Formats: sequence, structure tokens, C-alpha cells
Amino acid sequence: MNVDNDVEMAYIDTNPSRTLQGPPVVFMHGNPAYSYLWRNIIPHVSPKSRCIAPDLIGMGSSSKLPSDAYGWDSHNRYLDAFFSKIVGSGKVVLVLHDFGSLFGLNWARRHPEQVAGLVLMEFLPPMPTWKDTGELSEELHNALIGSPENLRKAIIDDNVFIELFMQDQVVRTLSPAELDHYRKPFLDPANRESLYEMSKMFPVAGNPPEVYQAVENYNSWLLENEIPKLFFWADPGKIMPLKLSNYYSENLKNVKSVPVGNAKHYLQEDHPHLIGNEIKGWMETTRI
Repeated sequence: MNVDNDVEMAYIDTNPSRTLQGPPVVFMHGNPAYSYLWRNIIPHVSPKSRCIAPDLIGMGSSSKLPSDAYGWDSHNRYLDAFFSKIVGSGKVVLVLHDFGSLFGLNWARRHPEQVAGLVLMEFLPPMPTWKDTGELSEELHNALIGSPENLRKAIIDDNVFIELFMQDQVVRTLSPAELDHYRKPFLDPANRESLYEMSKMFPVAGNPPEVYQAVENYNSWLLENEIPKLFFWADPGKIMPLKLSNYYSENLKNVKSVPVGNAKHYLQEDHPHLIGNEIKGWMETTRI
């Protein structure tokens, strides 16, 4: 789909003819994933709901652009255009993870009348310090700390997000075929600019200011609104550790809180069938 001057956003659509009733369910991934992340969850939901899973710009099969095209304003502009063309002024259910929650909740806060439901897992909360971002393996931690030059080398040259982060944040062992699917969009180092630029956008300790402010804004909105919510949380989790999971389970309004058990950041890889069945059942019981 063309979202801006020949910039193409790829997406999965399980019901392009729009024959199914009810709001479409939009699955949004983060960094460094793409729509492949939802492959084992969507089949549980798609028999009764139109499921849509976009690849963020620079990710998956979407357009790869110069590094200066991956800023905060650009990502939001592309996503606004995507929603405008896909759902127009209709309602949607948003399934959000990682940076998908950053962009998705920012969109939802600005379009609350279109949000029929929110499904949240390892979403980005306000993180006042780097200690709030969760634990990493020593190898990955060492690769990502230090100067901006070190960070760029780790992501662009060493492809650390794909080669280390993906497996580090999944409890089970990803198969060679699964890892190859995650590698595929980023085999060319030139295509890793989006991963690097997104990592610089990670909102923590008040920076970047415009992104961190957006997180604080949608977090306040999230805690105040009565929109039906389904919240998956893991033990130990990563950016959503147990203490924070308990907080949101107790303080979100109109929420069903679902513990998935042992998982880190990528709950979708360790517990896809539980997540898929819960989304299906929740949509039925809440009559979304």
C-alpha cells in the first residue's frame, strides 16, 4: 500500500474482501520484528475477524528508506495514512507489542472514537531510568552500551538485534528456519538503518523528549479510559516486569489480565496459541 510518495507499507490481510462483520483486528510489531511475529496467533482470530498485520516502514517487506526518513514524525505520518486507507473512520481492535505499542497507542489516543478494544503485551510504559528497561544477557548488554558509534556498529555491522536479541528474548530455541525468516528483511546491512534509527527513538529517562512525552500522554489516557482491554504479561518479562505487570493489572480500567507464564519479551514465540485463543474468547465475551 502506498502511504506517501511511493513509500509502500506491506501488510497481511486475512479478509481483503471485507466479508466478515465487526471491527478488524490490527496486529502491530516492534523492533526488529515484522508481521511474521504474529503467524501463529492470527489463525486463532481470523475465522471470525478480519486480521491485518502491517510491516512498519523499513521493516519486513515495507519500503527501505534513507535513515533520515525513519523519525518519530515520519513513522506516525505513515501509520496515519495506513489506518486512513485500511479502516477509514471505522473501529478497530489494536494488538500491540514493543514499538507497535508506541505508535499504536499514540494513534489510539488521537483517535479514541475508533478504538473498539486494546490488546497489550510488553508495551512501552514510561521508563524513568535505564534500569526500568529490563535485563539483557551479558553478551547483548555489552554489545549495546557505550558510544553511539558502538551502537551503530552493533546494529548495522553485527546485526545484533537479529543475531542476539531475538533468541535472547525467547525462552524456547528458535529454529534455523524461524531465525532465517527474521533475518530475511535485513540481510543487506543497508536495510538495517531502520533498526538503528528506531533504537535511537527508544523512550527512556525523558529522551527523546517528543517521544517520551507521547508515552506519558498515552499512558495517562490508557489508565483513564474505559475501552475494553486484554493485557498479557509474562514472568519474568522484560520491559514489563512483574512489578509493572501487577500495577497495570490493578490500575487499567475494564481490563482482563492474563498471565502467560514463563516468557521474556517475545510472548508471541513462547505462547502463541494461548494468546490467540484468549484474544478470540475475549472478543466473543466482550461482543466486540
